[in-house]
Amino acid sequence: MTEKEKQQAGELYFSNDKELAAERVKAKKLCAEYNAIEYNDYQKKERLLDRLLALRGENTVLEPNFFCDYGYNIIIGDNFYSNHNLVILDCAEVTFGNNVFIGPNCGFYTAAHPIDAEQRNSGLEYAKPIKVGSDVWIGGNVCVMPGVTIGDNVVIGGGSVVTKDIPSGSVAVGNPCKVVRSVGDAQAEKAGKK
Repeated sequence: MTEKEKQQAGELYFSNDKELAAERVKAKKLCAEYNAIEYNDYQKKERLLDRLLALRGENTVLEPNFFCDYGYNIIIGDNFYSNHNLVILDCAEVTFGNNVFIGPNCGFYTAAHPIDAEQRNSGLEYAKPIKVGSDVWIGGNVCVMPGVTIGDNVVIGGGSVVTKDIPSGSVAVGNPCKVVRSVGDAQAEKAGKK
């Protein structure tokens, strides 16, 4: 089994493997090229994203600067917007549904490292996929950690560190991020009904 196959299977793998290192270099070059594109050259941005990402829907906006490890593990639905400085460490698949809005300085990290120092120092790591549902708003400075699933119709408050799954229909905040109420309760409160 190659290191890339181990990576994609969620097993421990050597991140400094030549094949994986070459793929990261390719993605980093494409990210640098994307970030340097003139701001209103939308066609060039779209063509470059088609080369970098596994799949993207209609109306994808990634404000510069954008960084990822591989690109081929990123799947984006329709009507996606991320503000500046989005980082996706896509050693495993990162999937976004439709109508996802992400604030500035957010990170989605599939990469994880062994607790055992000897294993970690040898260059071994593993990756767990991240899934974000549809109709999700993620505030600025949020970190989503390996293996997390965020359901549909969710709001994640700014500055949160999401370490566990967040169920659909929730408003969640904090470090660690926790559900504080339902989206329905928050909407009723805003309308003065609660």
